[in-house]
Amino acid sequence: MAAEEAKYSILREVGRGSYGVVYEAVANRTKRRVAVKRMPCKVPENVELALQELWALQSVRRQHRNVIQLEECILQHGRLFQPLEGRGSGSPPLLVETCLKGRSCVAPRSACSLWFVTEFCAGGTMNEFLLARGPDPRLNGSFMRQLSGAVAFLHRNRIVHRDLKADNVLVAHGRAGPVVKVADFGLSKVCGGRAGAGQLCLSSACGSSFYMAPEVREGRYTAKADVFALGVIFWAMAERITFRDGDSHKELLGTYICQGEELIPLGEALLENPKLQLQIPLKNKESVPEDLCQLLRHMLASDPRERLDAFQLEARIRRISYGRKRQRSGS
Repeated sequence: MAAEEAKYSILREVGRGSYGVVYEAVANRTKRRVAVKRMPCKVPENVELALQELWALQSVRRQHRNVIQLEECILQHGRLFQPLEGRGSGSPPLLVETCLKGRSCVAPRSACSLWFVTEFCAGGTMNEFLLARGPDPRLNGSFMRQLSGAVAFLHRNRIVHRDLKADNVLVAHGRAGPVVKVADFGLSKVCGGRAGAGQLCLSSACGSSFYMAPEVREGRYTAKADVFALGVIFWAMAERITFRDGDSHKELLGTYICQGEELIPLGEALLENPKLQLQIPLKNKESVPEDLCQLLRHMLASDPRERLDAFQLEARIRRISYGRKRQRSGS
């Protein structure tokens, strides 16, 4: 519907990746700020990412404060804009045709795009938010609890994210402090039927190398791979461990093993040596309380059978003394 074209006004670009561009926009009727992500659907890979994100966000719409809230999704075909519903109403015909044929289903100048309209998170990515501030144990603890709750919620709703990292988490300003929002569901897997996320066995190796669990690299894994990724994030958050992304040269929160000048992702190192003892904490014994160190070891276990699941993590993270130990000791 052409009328949809004037529903939002683009203010500025706030992010750009391999599969789309994110803008800050304003809803013309309510004057409320929103985020708008445009994902061109010219090739099958982009179509699949767009549909996975649509299905995941539609299935948990407005159910958890720490998962990005989808306002609506709009299919653009040339100059026509059509609002889309979720998976239950059927996949958009043009996108399905694109995916099946492996080429653009229309002329290039009128190719398809999906526009995702979500809540706007003024704090940017969690990666940017944390690296722009000094170390803050209480903030770290708050973010860890919020993220653990979000991932447990997703798994409870049969969604495996598969690409958790600090750059895929957004930060909104809440009345009681910063609120994190898990975002970027293009690589997620929505489990069908009655099987829960914990019982689903996945085979497609996907995600970001530095956050990838060892079993993902072997092509046989479960939702516990998300817990491993959280472990990498939590450890990096606690000790401000970063690396430079090889493509963007951006500084990213993430932990790794050093072999000379080479940085080896934890999952890769553990796959090569499952008995590898991770040195937690890495930098300063005073920076991370022992109960958090123990929790990280259980999150980063090389054998997924020995790793916590998201529900165990959600329960245990609330007992961590992080952010209170220093106050009691007077340091």
